[in-house]
Amino acid sequence: MPTPALKHSIANGEFILAPGVFDLISALMADSMDFRALYVTGYGTVASYLGIPDAGIATYRDMVERIAQICKRTTTPIIADADTGYGGLLNVRETVIGYEDVGVSAVQLEDQEFPKKCGHTPNRRVISISDMQRKIEVAVNSRKSDNLLIIARTDSRTTFGIDEAIKRGQAYAEAGADVIFVESPETEDEMKLAASEIKAPLLANIVNGGRTPLVPADRLAQLGYSIAIHPALGFLAIARSLELAYGDLLKNGHSSPHIDLYSFAKMNKLMGFEDVWAFEEKWVEQ
Repeated sequence: MPTPALKHSIANGEFILAPGVFDLISALMADSMDFRALYVTGYGTVASYLGIPDAGIATYRDMVERIAQICKRTTTPIIADADTGYGGLLNVRETVIGYEDVGVSAVQLEDQEFPKKCGHTPNRRVISISDMQRKIEVAVNSRKSDNLLIIARTDSRTTFGIDEAIKRGQAYAEAGADVIFVESPETEDEMKLAASEIKAPLLANIVNGGRTPLVPADRLAQLGYSIAIHPALGFLAIARSLELAYGDLLKNGHSSPHIDLYSFAKMNKLMGFEDVWAFEEKWVEQ
């Protein structure tokens, strides 16, 4: 079940900065720091698990099993990408129930047609406002605890403009969504306009190389946002580090001293080997 921590933080006007996590190494690393929430990214999780684009191919089962493991091994509140709810209204109900049961604190649902696409890629199509409102109503009605936040995302900006996105954000707040997520505004002025027009807590999606400017957390808070997620930061950093390290190995036949690696000792600690060694010292026959 979700804890009340994330809901209380937003209600108290605290700004939430959430890095994107996509597997247990990234989740454990972020969980060891002082973030107030972690964001399980669909793009990163699908890429890490299946090695394919985030284009609606991964299923509810693919995602909830990995989210469950992340929730089990971390203590920081989890915001989890649930795409479109993986289908119609019945799918939305089961998605919310399943995500809540594994311990997420917030479920993100979007108004794209199924199958969906990554929010910073082209050719996204959206369902009607009324259809998305019904999904939100089902999601709100399906949760067992009010501590579970329903985040409603609109992908309408890229095709229909910021005015349509704001209109949808307002409608989704009226339908009961706890947080509104206007995907891929293209200027800071658009972000400011959305914050001034939508009377609900807002989430900003900051993607390195994406459509939205890289606005820092303090400025987002000034604009009126409550949450900023950085979904791509982790997997882009990992991909670049692997490119450098593997390339160095291929070139030199060994790992060069100038390649800055995370220490093996710290990795053992992050993974929990100290507990294994303590257990073996107490229980395993010598």
